[in-house]
Amino acid sequence: MATPTDPAIHAVGLTKHFGDNHAVDGLDLTVPAGKVYGLLGPNGAGKTTTVRMLATLLRPDAGTATILGHDVVGEADAVRSRIALTGQFAALDDDLTGAENLRILARLLGHRPRPAAERAAELLSSFGLEDAADKLVKSYSGGMRRRLDIAASLIATPELLFLDEPTTGLDPAGRNQVWETVRSLAGQGVTILLTTQYLDEADQLADRLAVIDRGQVIAEGTPDELKAATGTGALRIRLAEPHRRDDVVHLLTASLGTSPQLDGDPAALTVTAIEPQRALAALSQLERAGIALASFALEQPSLDEVFLSLTGRAPQPDATEPATA
Repeated sequence: MATPTDPAIHAVGLTKHFGDNHAVDGLDLTVPAGKVYGLLGPNGAGKTTTVRMLATLLRPDAGTATILGHDVVGEADAVRSRIALTGQFAALDDDLTGAENLRILARLLGHRPRPAAERAAELLSSFGLEDAADKLVKSYSGGMRRRLDIAASLIATPELLFLDEPTTGLDPAGRNQVWETVRSLAGQGVTILLTTQYLDEADQLADRLAVIDRGQVIAEGTPDELKAATGTGALRIRLAEPHRRDDVVHLLTASLGTSPQLDGDPAALTVTAIEPQRALAALSQLERAGIALASFALEQPSLDEVFLSLTGRAPQPDATEPATA
């Protein structure tokens, strides 16, 4: 049985093969309770397969995993009673209203008719869907469908919620609606495991991240820790005297061995992939040359740059893993 200090998820050597495809290959993962934890990875990295094993939908070929202190194989029923899963596609009946979908699910979970209706109304209100309660789901926008799908997962409030690519295919407004829902759930103490290929989403929501590639965790930490681990950033300079930009380009190219990027603004330029120590040395050189700066900033790399550095390829949204679809 889990204690308050135990992790919500603890996996060691988790493995799942589909023929010659090593979808998950000895994965280790520890997710602290009460946090939003992000899983990032390129196409076919093993994210969805990992979630399906942790949610007891797939049996691991090897390794162990516990969810809230319960083994996913030996105590699958105990795990299922404490979790909820929202997949990449909404599990809703288009020909029913939002309220009808939630009432039916509540009844299937054992609620009597009146408590089922009360719970449905409570969730519709919490997710800002009360005005659409009596409309057919087929008329909902993408963001509304995703919010209703997450609400359906919360008929019985879980201790751990799996969100597998929850904003795939949504427009910016729909994504923001789902983000607010995730933040609200996290504020209530629900542990959330979020898989996503939208790196800005992970940056916005996740307390900690794991990057998965070829079925293994290759990096783990807070978003800031992962950015810092790349050791490089961008130095953005704005000149007090724009006519001296050519002098600055010459000096920095000679000293750093790389040409600054020029913006449309004649007073601005950027040096990318630069370490903090070299950035400071470059600024000192400009000062010695008598070049006045209006401003400068040394920025951390984005999660996109971290992802590319770790995996060697850019993220591809809207991906699924064919072997587990």
